[in-house]
Amino acid sequence: MKSMTDKLMLTKTKPKPLPILYSLRNCPYAMRARIAIYKAKQTVMLRDIVLNNKPEEMITASPKATVPVLVLTGGTVLAESLAVMLWALNETDPDNLLHSQNESVLAEMLALITTFDDDFKACLEKYKCAKRYRETNVVECRGVCEQYLELLESRLSSHLFLMSNTESLADIALLPFIRQFARVERQWYLQSPYPKVRQWLNNYLQSPMFTKVMAKYPLWLDNHEIVLFGGVTN
Repeated sequence: MKSMTDKLMLTKTKPKPLPILYSLRNCPYAMRARIAIYKAKQTVMLRDIVLNNKPEEMITASPKATVPVLVLTGGTVLAESLAVMLWALNETDPDNLLHSQNESVLAEMLALITTFDDDFKACLEKYKCAKRYRETNVVECRGVCEQYLELLESRLSSHLFLMSNTESLADIALLPFIRQFARVERQWYLQSPYPKVRQWLNNYLQSPMFTKVMAKYPLWLDNHEIVLFGGVTN
């Protein structure tokens, strides 16, 4: 039976403050931030939003008002998905996604991610628009994207993941954008000459991790409900 002192100590114990993550469920940038947080077993307070009704608190923290936005407990704000990913994995990296034993591999990963963020993403947006508006250059736009798919297919023909036979930051950073590409012309993609990419993507999409990362939560502005996401150790 607990003593009165024990009971008082329990009563006075305050929950550990947690970072706040503003997120949009299907945004690829927010998606990869959530994946990294989940992989790192970090715990955050998740605030799901919609683009046409952004919380004032998020806009105050990051005036550019795009997700993800991570507000750390000390007040630091991270408003880029890659910054959120690196923060999470620098805190804890149980699967060694940063390949910390080899700095040159990290540099190679960051270069690959930058190529896809800057170049592939622009091509992907043109491809998506061409398909959506039934423009005549769909095949041409797809062909430009395929140059990047060929790069991934080549990597995955050499090892199980993009950098080696073990998962890395690059895999989880590129995953949401390859998922988007696969959904533009689904039937074409299923018969495309990229079997290694399809297998790699399917392994992620069918994983328990992806199911948890893509779980649907109540919108934060509806009732300000506290939703813990990630390691949930508090």
